[in-house]
Amino acid sequence: MTANPAELGARAAVLDAADPLAVYTAHFVPGDDLVAYLDGNSLGRPVASVPAALDAFVRTQWAGRLIRGWDELWLTRPAELGDRVGAACLGAASGQTIVADSTSVLIFKLLRAAIAARPDRDELVMLSDEFPTDRFILERLADDHGLTVRWVDAPLDAGITPELAAASVGPRTIAALFSGVAYRSSWWADMPAVTATVQAAGALMIWDCSHAVGSVPLELDAWGVDYAVGCSYKYLNGGPGAPAWAYVAARHHDTLRNPIPGWLGAAAPFSMTEGYSPAQGVASLVSGTPPILNMVALEQMVQLIESAGITAIREKSIALTTYAIELVEVLIPAATVSTPRDSARRGSHLTLDHPNSAIAVERLWAQGVIPDFRHPSGVRIGLSPLSTSFAEVERGIRALSEALG
Repeated sequence: MTANPAELGARAAVLDAADPLAVYTAHFVPGDDLVAYLDGNSLGRPVASVPAALDAFVRTQWAGRLIRGWDELWLTRPAELGDRVGAACLGAASGQTIVADSTSVLIFKLLRAAIAARPDRDELVMLSDEFPTDRFILERLADDHGLTVRWVDAPLDAGITPELAAASVGPRTIAALFSGVAYRSSWWADMPAVTATVQAAGALMIWDCSHAVGSVPLELDAWGVDYAVGCSYKYLNGGPGAPAWAYVAARHHDTLRNPIPGWLGAAAPFSMTEGYSPAQGVASLVSGTPPILNMVALEQMVQLIESAGITAIREKSIALTTYAIELVEVLIPAATVSTPRDSARRGSHLTLDHPNSAIAVERLWAQGVIPDFRHPSGVRIGLSPLSTSFAEVERGIRALSEALG
């Protein structure tokens, strides 16, 4: 590690010059007053092609085809875009990923489907420090169905491990829901090993990949994952309120039961039959009208990921977070880095803890430097590989060091 702050700062230009993905930073809309954006793990920047793509959609598809668009273009779009997300980011063969609803709704659907698939069991498993939405939904479903919740305690600077999973699942376990990359610590779980551990107990493995998709290479098929879900407004840059995606392994399609049966998840939506007959496969998870307009921005980012490749994106992610940790250690020695130093266990954001975090982040936002505060004392620095330069990281963390005092 370079110990001299000036030398460490000068390295940004060298790293940017050597970055094979540097050209991609020009593919995003710059913010007018933005000095450094360090929150790509919360909301990704808009892709520069989005305004033109939205305009074209409104003019040629919405205005041009009107209601005809459903039959001609839109009914198949959730599955088609889902397949592209699956191929580019999830290691998922076609027919297993669907774009629909919000992350919260899809988590509810998958958990409820798991409960229906294991009627002889009565326990759900989750980390006690899991993202709030995941915890709230699991608690409500457990309460509604008379189930027990087994909470798993993990260090705040780490996450789920195969050992913790093995100690928490058993013959009563319906399913375990864990985050692939922890929202607080950025711990990237050993997903294949945890999956195998959960399944060895006869339980279903559900992964929340919201902080993983688009930032780390996932191999859901090869790892034997049962269900997965994730948002698309972080590293998939779909914009605020963008639809989420769900993955259901093909082996579960025949028994998949959507708890919110809607007409566009039916086998023949426009037949208007009295009884509900689900569409085949993962398409049955669709309930109401798919958010077609919101998929336009998501598709633009998927195109960039397809072009760059998830392996190259991951390599830059490691380089960005490694450089950021070096900067923090030199410029903010009073901070505690609560993120794995081992890049194999680290996602694309890092968390540092400092007693002045809350007021520092408030000051920085007013200056056009945008990290993220997490209670009680954490600053999250989210580095989206395709839209973030090393120079931007250096500017942001130098400003953070000054704001923390």
